[in-house]
Amino acid sequence: MEDLFGNTDPVTAPSGGSLSMPSAGAPLAVRMRPRTVDEIVGQQHLLGPGSPLRRLAEGDAAMSVFLWGPPGVGKTTIASVVSQSAKRRFVELSAVTAGVREVRAELDTARRELARARSTVLFVDEVHRFSKAQQDVLLPAVENRLVTLIAATTENPSFSVIAPLLSRSLLLTLKPLTDADLGVLIDRALADERGLGGAFTLTDEARADLLRLAGGDARRALTYLEESAAGTQSSGLDTITPDAISRAVDRAAVRYDKDGDQHYDVISAFIKSLRGSDVQAALHYLARMIEAGEDPRFIARRLVILASEDIGMAAPSVLQTCVAAAQAVQLIGMPEARLNLAHAVVACALAPKSNAVTLGIDGALADVRAGRIGQVPPHLRDAHYAGAKALGHGRGYKYAHDHPHGVAAQQYLPDELQGARYYVPTDHGNEAGMTERMDTLDELLGRTPSERTKPQ
Repeated sequence: MEDLFGNTDPVTAPSGGSLSMPSAGAPLAVRMRPRTVDEIVGQQHLLGPGSPLRRLAEGDAAMSVFLWGPPGVGKTTIASVVSQSAKRRFVELSAVTAGVREVRAELDTARRELARARSTVLFVDEVHRFSKAQQDVLLPAVENRLVTLIAATTENPSFSVIAPLLSRSLLLTLKPLTDADLGVLIDRALADERGLGGAFTLTDEARADLLRLAGGDARRALTYLEESAAGTQSSGLDTITPDAISRAVDRAAVRYDKDGDQHYDVISAFIKSLRGSDVQAALHYLARMIEAGEDPRFIARRLVILASEDIGMAAPSVLQTCVAAAQAVQLIGMPEARLNLAHAVVACALAPKSNAVTLGIDGALADVRAGRIGQVPPHLRDAHYAGAKALGHGRGYKYAHDHPHGVAAQQYLPDELQGARYYVPTDHGNEAGMTERMDTLDELLGRTPSERTKPQ
């Protein structure tokens, strides 16, 4: 029976899915999908003569690979080329819809086919959505080369793929497409019979707009081109202008996968901009997250953390502002809560910065984890239970409120930690006056500052 790829060889028959030969009514991006390795645009660092990816596409290699890159750079295209050029059975699974049962069923079929000398290429799209259990099922099949796995992901595999599976595969990083790469695709789509067949021309200004809006995403570029052409045709014209582009594209889609690598990159830039006191950059990244549909509660939580981690006692009221913004997000919701988030972002960015609180608690934790703990001084121990006084607990304790300035000079740290200093204020903002306060307290407590001025 003729398969979905238009040939009768049962060895190459796929299980169906998005990689089947497109019909005339398919989207332009699907119709223009490359049919051979040489038609692939971009990724030349992976497609040179003798490269693993070229050998895989030409059916000369059996390794499993992870294709990692942003949307629209050719991950599914490469799998499509492999499906048509490799003389092997080809199976496609989507991690969005396939469960453990479906994965096991395909592997069982692959085992039977291998017994008949028919190897299987298994393509898993959006593999980062597979659970650990699903990935565990794949591991023996990859290790024993029961299948050749091609896994596509927009998320850094280091965060989403189990280490044993990743170590048994080749990780190939796909780069964003350049404007020159996209220009080749656009010209090909305009001229090719599979595309627009020479029916339209594109002005230089429209081309520039299209490249800008595409943002390195081939699928987006071709989708915008197709919609612009349809609008131009409905107006009885054959020249695609900037107006046609703008009518087809309401707004530039923000490239941001809130479950993937872009999520980590953008939130990292957001936090670093706040820490660096660049309010303009911080608001930009906030806008990107909001526009991409990021959970506003996640943004609010990060602001609350930053208020103590990077600002701390230099401007203690900023924590209150961030907590209030987090509460407002819960009470009000979006889009109005964008104002509360922006309020907190501006406060964080413009506040004086200090990580003294962070260094203080981390230094104390480091000592505890290293075993520098010691015994609680007897006079500080609980003396409220029967028999405690007989053990000397609480004996000699000085009640702070009975002493001048409300400060009682006595030993508080264990013997092993005498002289340790964890919190060392900076001279930034509110903390500038705290050094003098701490010096006064040291004098009242009868202790001298240790040479250890920073937690180790």
